[in-house]
Amino acid sequence: MSRKCEVTGTGPIAGNNISHAHNKTKRRFLPNLQKKKIWVQELNRFVTVKLSTGALRTIAKNGTGDLAKQIREGKIKA
Repeated sequence: MSRKCEVTGTGPIAGNNISHAHNKTKRRFLPNLQKKKIWVQELNRFVTVKLSTGALRTIAKNGTGDLAKQIREGKIKA
């Protein structure tokens, strides 16, 4: 399973660790993913989704309508 948000598509990004001596070594910044069961009113059932915390806050604010639309289109397996 990839470390990617199923709703927003947010994935890992690359960057550098920088030491006090300013040596640079590669590292990965991973998204804060959470596996959640969300009640989708439009589908009248629970859906288990792996999302970033930012996407979770967006769903809490705007509702599950967009999430239901993505599930119906087959973009999210639920």
